[in-house]
Amino acid sequence: MWIHQRTARVAAVAAALVLFGAGAEVANGTCPAPHFVYRHGSMTFTEHGASTQVHVEIADTPETQEVGLMCRTALDPDAGMLFTFAADTSGSFWMKDTLIPLSIAFIDSDWHIVSIMDMKVEADPAHPDPRDLYGPPRSYRYALEVNQGFFAQHDIDIGTQVAFLAQEPATHP
Repeated sequence: MWIHQRTARVAAVAAALVLFGAGAEVANGTCPAPHFVYRHGSMTFTEHGASTQVHVEIADTPETQEVGLMCRTALDPDAGMLFTFAADTSGSFWMKDTLIPLSIAFIDSDWHIVSIMDMKVEADPAHPDPRDLYGPPRSYRYALEVNQGFFAQHDIDIGTQVAFLAQEPATHP
């Protein structure tokens, strides 16, 4: 997933990075995205008296935000990618080199969902220009991508309260 307002820097990022993430199911050599070691966390959605948890990889740098879930061929049912921004933003997302259909929740700085959208795989995911852009009607601070239909399956709506817990990085003695 690329953020539309960013410039196309994947070639430079790919040349500069040789970091590999664990557990990602990535297309076999057919997709140009570099791999990252992401920080992790969990998000809990509380709606209608029920709680739902998602384990997330955190995209919090321009490089990781440009790549997002590109080239993945599968995503665990309770997993996602959380995009975090230093300030409110209004940039759109698109499905460049994204091979699985996703749903995205845009979340404000108070950790409430302001918009939910389903994002379809592009007819030609490798095409350099997006056909469809996905952006909410108002600014947001965070965006969470999960498997398409996740929010509907768990009865998660606009206004739902979200709690986030970052996992501490592993330390070595």
